Amino acid sequence: MSNPFPLTQNFPKVGIRPIIDGRLGGVRESLEAQTMDQAQRAAELISSTLRYPNGKPVECVIADTCIGGVAEANACAEKFAKENIGVSLSVTPCWCYGSETMDMNAQIPKAIWGFNGTERPGAVYLAAALSGHAQKGLPAFGIYGRDVQDSGDKSIPADVAQKIIQFVRAGLAVSILKGKSYLAMGGVSMGIAGSIVDQPFFEEYLGMRVETKDMTEFLRRMDRGIYDREEYERALAWVKQNCKEGKDYNGPKGTRTREHLDGEWETSVKMALIMRDMMVGNPKLAGMGFGEEAHGHHAIASGFQGQRQWTDYQPNGDFLEAILNSSFDWNGIRAPFIVATENDSLNGASMLLGYLLTNTAQIFADVRTYWSADSVKRVTGYELDGRAKGGLLHLINSGSATLDGSGQQSRDGKPAMKPFWEISESEAKACLDATSWHPSDSGYFSGGGWSSCFLSKGGMPVTMCRLNLVKGLGVCLQIAEGYSVDLPEKVHAILNERTNPTWPTTWFAPITTGEGAFRDVYSVMNHWGANHGSISYGHIGADLITLAAMLRIPVYMHNVAPERIFRPHVWAAFGTACLESADFRACAAYGPLYK
Repeated sequence: MSNPFPLTQNFPKVGIRPIIDGRLGGVRESLEAQTMDQAQRAAELISSTLRYPNGKPVECVIADTCIGGVAEANACAEKFAKENIGVSLSVTPCWCYGSETMDMNAQIPKAIWGFNGTERPGAVYLAAALSGHAQKGLPAFGIYGRDVQDSGDKSIPADVAQKIIQFVRAGLAVSILKGKSYLAMGGVSMGIAGSIVDQPFFEEYLGMRVETKDMTEFLRRMDRGIYDREEYERALAWVKQNCKEGKDYNGPKGTRTREHLDGEWETSVKMALIMRDMMVGNPKLAGMGFGEEAHGHHAIASGFQGQRQWTDYQPNGDFLEAILNSSFDWNGIRAPFIVATENDSLNGASMLLGYLLTNTAQIFADVRTYWSADSVKRVTGYELDGRAKGGLLHLINSGSATLDGSGQQSRDGKPAMKPFWEISESEAKACLDATSWHPSDSGYFSGGGWSSCFLSKGGMPVTMCRLNLVKGLGVCLQIAEGYSVDLPEKVHAILNERTNPTWPTTWFAPITTGEGAFRDVYSVMNHWGANHGSISYGHIGADLITLAAMLRIPVYMHNVAPERIFRPHVWAAFGTACLESADFRACAAYGPLYK
């Protein structure tokens, strides 16, 4: 498709609010240039650092004038409403009138950067304005540099820049989510709690809606030819050329004929086209007389139930999930889609958060097995070392993980997962070459289908996260930063053969702290809240914590250092001795962002 992010081109912008002392007669006039310059420098930092999911630089809009009082604050609000502002950043080098100049929009994430200088009390305004935000129930992030700057210093200190970017990155994720939908294909898969799609969660916390379609929609569209026939032929030819088949592990009773396997490929490709069209629409369908289907469901994420009613009868969804979750297909390199296996909407939402923070594809996996060092040595004779010394988590699922997860892309000579606009044709091909496709296990999938198989390269910094719903508590988030790990080929083979060897594997070593849920690797596994996890490239735990605070989702398990955590300033009022407990109290007090 020509549009690399097909849902929208009208992405939310960042609004910059230059705040000034409103006293005319010398005071305001002396500060106009400095204040507006601070706003312009913030805008330049944001636009040069951050990109939208389509790869274009993030756009900033600055208020027409400095804001010295209510009239100018209102004029700025009117402009921002017309400009589709999704994130608000106020900046000032001086004292201003706090509650008269603050941003009063309750649903837009907001922060204030108070310049740390001695000539004018920017810090005093910051404290006064943050106090006003707290009193009025409008949480705001406070940004204040550690070191004093001279009034004419036009640099943005590294600690200030880091907080601005962390805030804006998370704020844009919040605003991009709003108004989109989660498309549930089917219902509950095998009693998995995450696939009991909780519509109030999506509506109240994420500002999204949920659409549900019965899986017979796939049969209807296949039977009636409601897909682009020309693209189907091209996609099938591409699959035959690029998706190499691997060993069939089925025994004599489960082996399917070559004719049957070829038919499974044809159905799998059609399913991938249909799933994409249902998510984002396809104008080609309108020309074929299917105007309703051409619209799609405006879905920024989706889930495929599959097991068991569908997979007992038809080819599984592993190919459609794996290829849509990847950053490339028969149309070339593109933005990944977010598709959750087994319609696990909570893991799909977790994938979505990671994607919007990184613009990279996400790995969907079972948090399948904890392998202690002793167990690995007993089974293989090999002694784990390095990052794996304390044990490993075997992340593996039935062939649905993004092919980007193979680690065949690189950055600075190291394996990586990158935004689609940074991926080369050779890297996309390397991901395909590193993946084999195996006839699915006929015991699991009596309807047939294909399972993708790859082994993630070690050395990638990754973050695993998971949203969980707890009765009486609500939604909460858990986070584990760590690294993918290489094992000797023979050791991997022995361990992998003990489970289904046709599925993709990521050996994950979480970073342990010696305390709580991260006392050791076993504790991480033992505290994980569900059978699935979403794995994102990079150590993004701090960004996830910032984003969760904006959405009023408490974080109950993480291994992020305290100095990296950035939450709204008022969170400190709920306690400073235990930040985790304070987070729970603050989120409970404010409630879901859209309730």
